[in-house]
Amino acid sequence: LLLLGRVADLYGRKRVFLSGIAWLCVFSIGCGFAQDDITLDVLRGFSGIGPAAMVPAALGILAHSFPPGKQRSFAFAAFSAGAPLGGVVGWVIAAPLVQFTKPTWRTPFYLMAGLCVLVFLLGYLSIDRDPPLAELQLGHDRTIDWVGACLITVGLVLLTFSLAQGEVAEHGWRTPYIIALLVISPFFIAAFMGWEWYYEHRMNRSPLLRIGLWTRGHGTFAVVQAIAFFEMSCFFAWIFWTTLFYQELNGKTPVLVMVRFLPMTVTGIILNVIIGLFIAHIPLVYLVTIGTGLTAVSALLFAIIDESAPYWAYNFPAAILSVFGADFIFASGAIFVAKVALPSEQSVAGG
Repeated sequence: LLLLGRVADLYGRKRVFLSGIAWLCVFSIGCGFAQDDITLDVLRGFSGIGPAAMVPAALGILAHSFPPGKQRSFAFAAFSAGAPLGGVVGWVIAAPLVQFTKPTWRTPFYLMAGLCVLVFLLGYLSIDRDPPLAELQLGHDRTIDWVGACLITVGLVLLTFSLAQGEVAEHGWRTPYIIALLVISPFFIAAFMGWEWYYEHRMNRSPLLRIGLWTRGHGTFAVVQAIAFFEMSCFFAWIFWTTLFYQELNGKTPVLVMVRFLPMTVTGIILNVIIGLFIAHIPLVYLVTIGTGLTAVSALLFAIIDESAPYWAYNFPAAILSVFGADFIFASGAIFVAKVALPSEQSVAGG
């Protein structure tokens, strides 16, 4: 995200956005033809580079296209609504495809590739053309901080891998390599922060992430990022474990799992419409507090769930409450970040 956000700011957000879509399309096709688990895992990992290019570039495009005000708020809310709306469409279409088509799990990957082609064409035709490279880079350092990119990538990959493997490793969290990775990964992240400061202040170059960006808005930028990190960690963990609960414990088919998640996605769409209309009149702290609190309640409902209870007792209210935090924080946070970031930092800050 940081590296490709920097590339988008430097070489054109439309170029990076379209390149990300093309990348996702190619690797989605590859996933559909994968013949074993390892190949599928590797291809899925590489396909993530596509969205990592698209998201910061898209946020930069919106921030550049809409001046601060009601129009920008509505644009970011509409962008945020893409997640629950895409979730609805994805689940409604993919679940029957997996359950009823001959290629089963391969079919959604082919569908994703086709949608990428459609989005590529729409983006190519509708997004304003990037300024010439000479104009984009005028007055800016053209270099890319590859050392910083390597440090933060290694640090986050090691941290994510160790957290994901801790439960399934041979000796669980006591496995030596899990302990080693958990200890080593923070050093890479700290080294990244130190290197970024050195790269900017001692070498007078443009880093991937300006350390001063964290103090924007009297430190509110850093607080928003921290809250978003923990909120999204809770939200995606909730989705993962809830899916396992329905499929593995309750033995539900993909279609029935999709139906149980529909209240979550419909609520997400409604929330983003509300945000677009009223965010200018609601303080950020209220949205963050309400959103994170309700997401916590959703997680607690599944923590104390009675497996024999009907769906409407625990599952239904948990599905509705789960998205408040993600939608409130993403939309309001994106608007705040676009406000405090400089025009040349929009994609990096969005990433």
